[in-house]
Amino acid sequence: MGRLRMHHVGIILPDEQKAKDLMELLGMEEDYRSWVEPYSATVIFTKYGQWESPIEFIIPKSGVLAEFNGGKGGIAHVAFEVDDINKTCEEFRAKGVEMLEKTPARATEDYLVNFIRPKHTHGILMEFMETLTAARKPGAGSDKA
Repeated sequence: MGRLRMHHVGIILPDEQKAKDLMELLGMEEDYRSWVEPYSATVIFTKYGQWESPIEFIIPKSGVLAEFNGGKGGIAHVAFEVDDINKTCEEFRAKGVEMLEKTPARATEDYLVNFIRPKHTHGILMEFMETLTAARKPGAGSDKA
């Protein structure tokens, strides 16, 4: 397995205004947003800069994520970027670790993702993600401090 790089922390919030409020409070700026069909959610990523890693605010419209923590939201996952998500998933499966998805899901046009089932990580949801677009790779953009 290649090196795992911390990419972001995902936080579920019940509505977009709460994400805007947190970004304002913490001095964060929006980098981009996207709709993630497999999870029925809008995601808002903050820019690199003041914070070492971006935050992903997840605003679910329906499904299991909308019920997370009784609908109040909270910290959902810690994400690690990998060079080859299929290879990483296979290496973990070889250790007997189950993944959430049978094959990596296209989260947005820029990323493929899969998650280790929390029963293997003491209840912590860990995401692996592969960046497909060179402009989204860490350090590629001019907005990283």
